[in-house]
Amino acid sequence: MLKQNVSRIRWRFLTAPWQEADWFLLLLVLGLTVLGSLMIRSVGLNQDWIDWRQHWIIGVVGVLLALAIAQWRYEVMLRWHWLIYGITNLLLLAVMVVGTTELGAQRWITIGGFNIQPSEFAKVGLIITLASLIQKRLISSVAQVARILAVAAVPWVLVFLQPDLGTSLVFGAITFGMLYWGNMNPGWLVLLFSPLISAILFSASLHVWFVWVGIVGIVAWRSLPWRLVGTISATTINLIAGGIGHLLWELLHDYQRDRLILFLDPHRDPLGGGYHLIQSRIAIGAGQLFGQGLNQGTQTQLNFIPEQHTDFIFSAIGEELGFVGALVVLLIFWLVCLRLVIIAQNAKDNFGSLLAIGVLSMLVFQVLVNIGMTVGLAPVAGIPLPWLSYGRSALLTNFIAIGLVESVYNYRKRLKF
Repeated sequence: MLKQNVSRIRWRFLTAPWQEADWFLLLLVLGLTVLGSLMIRSVGLNQDWIDWRQHWIIGVVGVLLALAIAQWRYEVMLRWHWLIYGITNLLLLAVMVVGTTELGAQRWITIGGFNIQPSEFAKVGLIITLASLIQKRLISSVAQVARILAVAAVPWVLVFLQPDLGTSLVFGAITFGMLYWGNMNPGWLVLLFSPLISAILFSASLHVWFVWVGIVGIVAWRSLPWRLVGTISATTINLIAGGIGHLLWELLHDYQRDRLILFLDPHRDPLGGGYHLIQSRIAIGAGQLFGQGLNQGTQTQLNFIPEQHTDFIFSAIGEELGFVGALVVLLIFWLVCLRLVIIAQNAKDNFGSLLAIGVLSMLVFQVLVNIGMTVGLAPVAGIPLPWLSYGRSALLTNFIAIGLVESVYNYRKRLKF
């Protein structure tokens, strides 16, 4: 009898922390990880240097890590968010000093024979930091926005200088997504984006640029607290942004410029920067409705697609699993995003809600850009597809993020006395 009671208590101790977890969400991301392992193995059959087993191993470690974080109260991080922010920036600085350079970028730190990419983990660090700042008081002033942008700018600049344009764009998506959820005026979001749009339109079409500057002035007049000063300031900034657009363009590396414009016409450089996009389109088109079958893709098995185990994993899915397989992947991602929105809406406090929205912003942007670039609708930005692309740091980061969201869901109920 005593042994039965001890066993029962032990079982309750082990299961209680996760009894309120969102198992459906965890199963969705686990399914994506398994599919990613199968596809990485398929594209690596003729490439001995791709160890698809590492995706399985890191996936198992990630699931265990997510479960461990899920049973830990997320509110504790409110006391440690500045420490997390400091460690994040120190790691990014360390990359610039002792980092390993590959493919023209210095993004990794080698520890024990493994390459660790701090910029991936910095995404979660930024989400925690911004959630801690915004939850105190919903955004209602320009000063609050300036403070949050200043905090986000430090890791953003460090990542951009590596250079890692793709990840720096993810940082921007996280920041704007959380600002919007923090009750920021939508007009202010337009004003924040406006200088970048002006810099692009100035070189593309001068007439459209003039129209855009006029729209910015109207938005500033209707949304900023100091109408006259705000309108003049916003208009001036956009005029200056248009003038220095060419200078900003020159600051980018050659491969970064190619990634930004070649998706419009990849045949302009079919053997260079446009090669990725051309081969990706051919592969996805060859898959037709049901695909050529796992391990049977022509473009995939003959290695026509560069980086097909990382950035272009969706091309392999389209060729070997076809339109149906690609549609299933999109449906799973949609369900993951839906669960994140529901968890954000049902969180017991602003901090938990903002954590879920930060993770949602990170995932939505990465999925849209990655899939968009494989089908020719977006520039090649070097952004991996969550849970599907090969990459140890990225996979662990995604599971850590899901663990945080699971903790928000697990402890969504308020304490009752």
